[in-house]
Amino acid sequence: MMTKIKFFFTLIGLAAFLSCSDTKIVENIPNDSETAAPVSGYFKKRVLIEDYTGTWCGNCTRVAYAIDQTYLQSDKVVSIAIHNGNDPYHFPDYQPLKDLIMPNSDLELPQSRLNRTIVWSSPEPSNIEQAKALTSNNGGLGIAMNSTVANGNINLDVNIKFAQNYTGLKLVVYVVEDHLIYPQRNYTTYYNGVNPIPNYEHNHVLRTPLTNLLGDVISESTTVGQTVTKSFSLPIPSTISNPENVSFVAFIVNSDNLAINARHADKNENQSFEQNP
Repeated sequence: MMTKIKFFFTLIGLAAFLSCSDTKIVENIPNDSETAAPVSGYFKKRVLIEDYTGTWCGNCTRVAYAIDQTYLQSDKVVSIAIHNGNDPYHFPDYQPLKDLIMPNSDLELPQSRLNRTIVWSSPEPSNIEQAKALTSNNGGLGIAMNSTVANGNINLDVNIKFAQNYTGLKLVVYVVEDHLIYPQRNYTTYYNGVNPIPNYEHNHVLRTPLTNLLGDVISESTTVGQTVTKSFSLPIPSTISNPENVSFVAFIVNSDNLAINARHADKNENQSFEQNP
């Protein structure tokens, strides 16, 4: 009888061991929809809007107006104006971006992308909710930048902190310029239908990347609680019209080139992580 009892408990133990060895631990990732309540340890998540535009492009004011309205309705927006063509702010090295968003056709303007690869449905001013739906209180990573712009030089630290495990992430960092005044063609009814719009203020204009346009690899993998810092030091680019109007954009893309969080920083700003308590 004692032998049978020992054998019985041995079988139970073996079954338990096999059961445990097959158990897979799954991260408890919170709801990251726009209206979901903040979860402790996660981060404010912004939508990235890349606006392919030109001062000569009369229909590009449609996207510009949509961006203005999105900023009015949400504090979770980061936009970049990528100028192309016969334009004083032309960004000459746009080809990798064009190949990403329109690999088989010409780059006809206006073009806009949400989180780098998502087409913002036209007319964009009627689809602001599409952009806002990509924001959240529960991003899996946060970005904080610290910069010094002085004596003709830029020193910038981009800090990334993780609330989830990731693989295959890349960092993109841009120097942008604000308050550039130049007439804007306008073939729309937006901005009171004035054409051209005199003294139009162009903001968030891409001047130079500090990384590869499609991103620099952060590391093969990152883990919960880890913080990574990438540092940049360079002379103020010659493309900058006024160093007083320099600012920075940093965003993280995954292996599919989809941006998963973004942040803007003014010059000489020391940011903290926007992490939920």
